[in-house]
Amino acid sequence: MRSAKFKIFLVSITLFIGLGSCSNSQQGCVPRLKDLKTEYPHVIYRGPKEPFEIVVKKNPPSNWVALSEVSKEAQMAILISEDWAFYTHPGYDEKQIKEAIEESVETGKIKRGASTITQQVVKNVYLTQQKSFLRKIKEIWLATKVEKVLGKKRILEIYLNIAEWGEGIFGIGQASRFYFQKPPSELNAKEGAFLAMLLPSPKKYGISFRKKELTPYARKTIRTILGKLVSAKVLTLEQKNDEWKRPYVFESPDKVNAADVDISDETPVDDEEEPVTE
Repeated sequence: MRSAKFKIFLVSITLFIGLGSCSNSQQGCVPRLKDLKTEYPHVIYRGPKEPFEIVVKKNPPSNWVALSEVSKEAQMAILISEDWAFYTHPGYDEKQIKEAIEESVETGKIKRGASTITQQVVKNVYLTQQKSFLRKIKEIWLATKVEKVLGKKRILEIYLNIAEWGEGIFGIGQASRFYFQKPPSELNAKEGAFLAMLLPSPKKYGISFRKKELTPYARKTIRTILGKLVSAKVLTLEQKNDEWKRPYVFESPDKVNAADVDISDETPVDDEEEPVTE
């Protein structure tokens, strides 16, 4: 019942604000969502001082990677980090939205956006990067439509191909080769966790790659993601420990000290529900 009321609220406020007033959107007021079933978003990068743009074309970009060509471990590391409930929510995560609103009210600041992977696809392909309440409402509304038109696997494939993983690095194909000199199909769980760690702010968190040494934040985040992969039954505890001991190809030999670290007795990760996979 609460979810139904939330949906009614969503539709009502969208109509009140006026979804049609979208002259600044990238794809027009009524985007052709079904086009993305057979067509492909291309990221147009013009340099570090210019915002990137996405245009939809009939042919895939040269670096496009099919979802089947991304290792399961990497997929799950990114899903668990970015959108734990991806395969169960309708395009938005009601729980995360409510928590974000409560945090914002308590602090007087917008602490986090609570955007799902579907919302991020909608924002990047169909809307502007402008931060506003109106854009967020449009984003949520369109996310529910995209879910029905495209389905989860296509949405995830698009997300992995347009996500930014560093300055001028878009898509998991480019990211995998840039950071690890291998195709996405060969990424292991720890490499997937590193890419997931970058996503909130790749230019900021890419310092680990630039310094050839994991920062304390990167180490903690990657270990947490590996722990969540155990909770999701993607890895066993033994496999998690083995993954943690793997050095990254970019790490300086004299700075790698993870090999002798045993994380089997770490404090369990947050008691989130086990994610549903497909």
